[in-house]
Amino acid sequence: MTEKLHKFADLYRGQGPWCAAYVDAGAGTVDAKEAAEVRPGDVLAALAAQGAPPEDQQAMETAVDPAYGLPAPISRFVLVRQGGVELNELLPGPMVSPQQVSVDLVPDLLPLLKHRPEEFPYIVADVSREGGEIRLEYVGRPGPPSVEDVEGSTEDIHKVSGGIWGQDKMQRRTEEVWRRNAEDMAETIDRVVDSSGARLIVLAGDVRARGLVQEQLAEAHKPLVSMIDSEPRPEDSHQQVFQDRVLERVALQWAAEQDQIMDRLALQEGQANPESAMGVGAVVTALQQAQVDVLILNDSALADRQMLALGAEPWLATAEEHALGAEVLGHVSAPSAMLRAASLTDASLLLVPDGVLPGGAGVAALLRWPTGPEAPGGLST
Repeated sequence: MTEKLHKFADLYRGQGPWCAAYVDAGAGTVDAKEAAEVRPGDVLAALAAQGAPPEDQQAMETAVDPAYGLPAPISRFVLVRQGGVELNELLPGPMVSPQQVSVDLVPDLLPLLKHRPEEFPYIVADVSREGGEIRLEYVGRPGPPSVEDVEGSTEDIHKVSGGIWGQDKMQRRTEEVWRRNAEDMAETIDRVVDSSGARLIVLAGDVRARGLVQEQLAEAHKPLVSMIDSEPRPEDSHQQVFQDRVLERVALQWAAEQDQIMDRLALQEGQANPESAMGVGAVVTALQQAQVDVLILNDSALADRQMLALGAEPWLATAEEHALGAEVLGHVSAPSAMLRAASLTDASLLLVPDGVLPGGAGVAALLRWPTGPEAPGGLST
């Protein structure tokens, strides 16, 4: 599961300082309400202790209000600069790391990316022979889904005519109506996939209608289909069972995509001119050359390392002599520097835990073209 980082590029180009806060946003219990009352003050104190500008402190204090009306657990990530809120994201689920409040030279988006590796878009289509409902949902995005109803023709669907000849004729007409309705559903699903980038299509509902819809989807979208042999009935218990099955399919798709990336990395091992890089030095060189397609990062393995953030290309360096004449903004954490460079060179991100990368490496990359010269300094972990 990879996150396309380019959408954060404008933030990463902005001049600091940047104030970031990753906090619990819950307010659904007595304890949560009490914590919510003191949270802005705690965040304000932490920013003041780090020398945040007064206007940033004020903006942050307002932005970290609890998420009243949304189900707990829920978290929040806020990014502030020059007295304005640049990013304010509500994140369903408990916090995945301790509360973090920081003042940084460049935006520290790691807490956001760890909590929500990506907004995985997927479609759930409840189909019938008369049409159906199409829901576009995103993993990690709070709020209701986008819903589109497709009302097909009901002409002759439930009619019965006397006589064998009449029955055969009516059956043909009925099947033609089913086919047209399925075609309308498929066209609408295709349009939603094209506009949203949905990576999974869950078809539920009538068995015959599901098959007809799948047959008429665009060829590029057919591999995205997963069938569920149940309907999203309105009763709470049935709805939860259905939703659990949908999320299971999402998780399987996510895992399959991650496996594909790691398989690609493994295939490059031992190649004379691999389209991959392993270790800090090799990956930094690739990032400097805008060569990285997918950055594979174990942030915890590099948490204690620092790099130089640069004001222009090549965006990062391990030492000033490798800055290639770009303005040196200062030292930042290695994960933060790499994420910024990856975003500014249109790379994707895959975060991995300890033990996934071979040889104990903290970072690797899949490249857009084969590797070039060895990285300066020979850094390898």
